[in-house]
Amino acid sequence: MTGQVRTVDGRVAGRRGQATRQKLLACLGEMLSSSPYRDVKVIDVARKAGTSPATFYQYFPDVEGAVLELAESMAKEGTSLAGLVADRSWTGKAGWRSAEELVDGFLTFWRRNDAILRVVDLGSAEGDKRFYKIRMKVLNAVNGPLADSIKELQAKGKVDKDVNPAATAGALVTMLASVAGHQKGFQSWGVKQAELKPSLALLVHLGVTGKKPTR
Repeated sequence: MTGQVRTVDGRVAGRRGQATRQKLLACLGEMLSSSPYRDVKVIDVARKAGTSPATFYQYFPDVEGAVLELAESMAKEGTSLAGLVADRSWTGKAGWRSAEELVDGFLTFWRRNDAILRVVDLGSAEGDKRFYKIRMKVLNAVNGPLADSIKELQAKGKVDKDVNPAATAGALVTMLASVAGHQKGFQSWGVKQAELKPSLALLVHLGVTGKKPTR
C-alpha cells in the first residue's frame, strides 16, 4: 500500500502501520466471504489479523467504516470495466467478440469481489446513500460507455432512431449485475458457466445492435 494513510486521530501511519491496516482489511474481506456482514465483530477481525481491537480502532471507527474502505477500493477497480466497452466495435464478428468480452469481464469481476458486492447491494437496498453511490460508480463504468456505443450505432443508421440509448444501456447493465450476483443460483438450476456466458452475450448483442450476431 502506498501514499499517506492516516489513523482515526489524524496521524500519518508509518510503513508498519500501513501494513497492519492492510492486513486488517484483508482479514475482514475474508470474513465477509463466510459470515453475514452484521455478524462480523471488531474483536474477531483483530484476532484473525493477530492484533488487538485497540489497534483496529486506530485505523477504523468501526466494522462498517472498514467495510466502506473495502467497497471504495473495489469501486476504483471497477472503473476498469469501462475498458470492456469503450472504443469497441459492435459490427460483424467484432460485435460478437465485444459482447462476449463484456460478459466474461463483468462476471469475472463480480465473482472476484462477490463478498463486498453483496454488502454493497444490501446497503443500497436499505437506502444507505454511501453504498448506493459506490454501487452506481461500478455500474456507471459500463453504463456510460455502453450508451455511447448505442448512440454511435444510431448515428450511423445501424440502430433504430426510436431506441433510447440510456434506457437500453441501463437495462442491459442491470441485467448483467443481476445475473452476475446470481451465478451460484444458475448452477443450482443446472446451468454451467460455459452455457451461461454465450446466452448472456447474445442478449447483450441483441440489446446493443438489435440484430443477431455474426459469429
